Amino acid sequence: MHKLRLLFIFLLPVLLTAQSYKKLHQRSIVIDTHNDFPNQSMEKGVRFDQDLKGITHSDLKRMKEGGIDVQVFSIWSDGTFTAGKGFARANRQIDSLYAWTNRNPSAMMITKTPADLKKAVRQKKLAVMMGVEGGHMIEDKLEYLDQLYERGVRYMTLTWNNSTSWASSAMDESANKIPNGKKGLTSLGEQIIQRMNALGMIVDISHVGEQTFWDAINITTKPVIASHSCVHQLCPVFRNLKDDQIKAIAKNGGVIHLNFFSGFVDSNFNKRNISFLNTHQREKDSLKAINPEPHFTEEYLFSKYPEEVKALRPPLSMLLDHLDYIVRLAGVDHVGLGSDFDGISSAPQQLDDVTGLPLITKALQERGYSKKDIRKILGENFLRVFKANSSK
Repeated sequence: MHKLRLLFIFLLPVLLTAQSYKKLHQRSIVIDTHNDFPNQSMEKGVRFDQDLKGITHSDLKRMKEGGIDVQVFSIWSDGTFTAGKGFARANRQIDSLYAWTNRNPSAMMITKTPADLKKAVRQKKLAVMMGVEGGHMIEDKLEYLDQLYERGVRYMTLTWNNSTSWASSAMDESANKIPNGKKGLTSLGEQIIQRMNALGMIVDISHVGEQTFWDAINITTKPVIASHSCVHQLCPVFRNLKDDQIKAIAKNGGVIHLNFFSGFVDSNFNKRNISFLNTHQREKDSLKAINPEPHFTEEYLFSKYPEEVKALRPPLSMLLDHLDYIVRLAGVDHVGLGSDFDGISSAPQQLDDVTGLPLITKALQERGYSKKDIRKILGENFLRVFKANSSK
């Protein structure tokens, strides 16, 4: 009996901590600003309201398990969906979100306003939001931007990896390959920013080139977001934000939402990944002959060799290092979560799918963040920006 009492005394702090972070996570408004499930649905022929464990990072049931209250779903297509294709592709994905929501009215709700968001949270429904990832999907037409807003799109990432005719991307600027020869925004790009501000659609600067970033920051009259980006100083890849950009977003009142992709979190991940692919070079070559798309080859090999792939992933602590860095540089009001689940092939250890989000709350608590600050990081910072953009 004495030994059992001692064991209980020893375990009590652990049990209390577990209850504490779970309760805090449950009572917070948890918002993820970037999830690519709609495209995964099209690619894999699956539905959000199915049990998809082991197939995707996300489904309706697992989002509830992960304590996610608000999910901004990415409406995405690659750069091949340009004139005559991009807008239609966007609408197909939006149609799917409406269909899943209409089939599950007690569990999901299309969310267009801050009032809608609060209502969904109060009714314990998943607040379904949408963000277009890639300005090429409006096909250079302001009327398409208006129509996407009417359907519920509340942010637009100005570019994806490909530049548009009106904005240069981070990938193209870093490679010095600008299709129209001009870095940054054109006059049409400036009009698009102004129209987004007028509509109440948040300007998303993830994926954009540095010149596009500065042009957008100087033109916008509303707070911006980076829906899924990390810190360049900790992981120097073209998709991450440099210190002066982080400070500018804070000055603008915006928020940087951390991307969970291992390659944007850990600067050594790419070396480990290349080594893994080289180990399977013969199989890689065979797969390329079937489908030259690099993502196809990588996704197939990752699914076939899960134990090898798990060893490639950085620790969860490295993602939190990016968060700490932004907090020290810009303040706790300017950081949030933008997982990029179902759009990435690798995430840090423990973040196997959307059910892992409570572990971030646990890690924040262990690093000494207050409950107030944790609630800001988990969702309140984004909610502030959403409200600021929604006010006419």
